[in-house]
Amino acid sequence: MAADNNYSLGPVPTSARKGVASLTMVMLGLTFFSASMWTGGSLGTGLSFNDFFLAVLIGNSLMFIFGAAGAAATGQADISDVMIAQGLLLPAIIVLGLNIWTTNENALYASGLGLSNITGRSSTTMSIINGIIGTIFALWLYNNFVGWLTFLSLAIPPIGGVIIADFFANRKRYKDFANAEFQTVNWAGIIAVATGVAAGHFLPGIVPLNAVFGGAISYLVLNPLLNKKALKSQAA
Repeated sequence: MAADNNYSLGPVPTSARKGVASLTMVMLGLTFFSASMWTGGSLGTGLSFNDFFLAVLIGNSLMFIFGAAGAAATGQADISDVMIAQGLLLPAIIVLGLNIWTTNENALYASGLGLSNITGRSSTTMSIINGIIGTIFALWLYNNFVGWLTFLSLAIPPIGGVIIADFFANRKRYKDFANAEFQTVNWAGIIAVATGVAAGHFLPGIVPLNAVFGGAISYLVLNPLLNKKALKSQAA
């Protein structure tokens, strides 16, 4: 973090509080996403979406509180740095290791499973590849985490907007989902996502909401224009 943007020892000026709503919505979205993904991997254990949702929400909230308290007391928001400042080096190393392990274990599972469905390769292979790529990118991400979350607040919401718009525009197809035919590449969806990102970046207001509505509206306009053949075959 640049020296002129380091507010760990004092209040953040109002002019620098950009993207607070965006980051909040990203964290809430990740809570829902994480809960849904982990529920899929817990079939047969008796755990439900609500269990995972509450666990992630409460756990994240506790970490926010610990981070705020640590920053107020020591100027360090990372709990491991706070523990080191208290002379607790070994516990800090253990906490840091467990934190990285438990977080990335679930991240590797979710990403490996998703890419396995896309590529047709085993989830184990994709998890290993993702782990290597993630480790390399982490070297850069460590000092640019807030910027990465800001990018996600632009990139993720329009995807949800496109999915929502497609669901309401093509309800009949979803009723017989097992036999539905899908396009290999839906250019209307891709362009709509890009349009949503642009809407979130350039339009005034709350970035994620602009991105969601920009992506959804763009898809509703572009889908009938670019996917005429597919829509006709589905109607038949």
